[in-house]
Amino acid sequence: MVSIALLTVSDTRNTKNDESGNYLLQEAENSGHKILARVICKDDIYLIRKYVSNWISDQNINVIITTGGTGITGRDVTPEAIRPLLDKEIDGFGETFRFLSFKKIGTSTLQSRCIAGTANGKFIFVLPGSQDAVMTGWQDIISYQLNENTKPCNLVNLIEKLKK
Repeated sequence: MVSIALLTVSDTRNTKNDESGNYLLQEAENSGHKILARVICKDDIYLIRKYVSNWISDQNINVIITTGGTGITGRDVTPEAIRPLLDKEIDGFGETFRFLSFKKIGTSTLQSRCIAGTANGKFIFVLPGSQDAVMTGWQDIISYQLNENTKPCNLVNLIEKLKK
């Protein structure tokens, strides 16, 4: 079990119509993880950084997952907000996500700027906002990496090593 903080980045979502955030909440809990925080914030680079920075410094949180704001329009700033906060990027996450997404939506996946990395001993995943993209990210990648039984390796087994 890991402790997770969820951030939905959107100018239009609330807890009732945040399908992607609601999906992540439900799936994470169904997988035995604990949701310690959930916030919906506007597409504002400084608000995004504020929430994620606070969670990065919270010793009770192991994983931060964001959804939304990864496209290429002017309001999509989540990768720009998160990237400077990372100690290391996990390049394979975005590569794997786009590979899996390509099978479903073809070349439209090039518009996805999802990223992942580590900061202060935490794993951070930045997902697109669509529910299909969040399902791909969770079902095909994140859920396996947050399961200590995934072999030959998983991220759960690295949490303590990140802190050293």
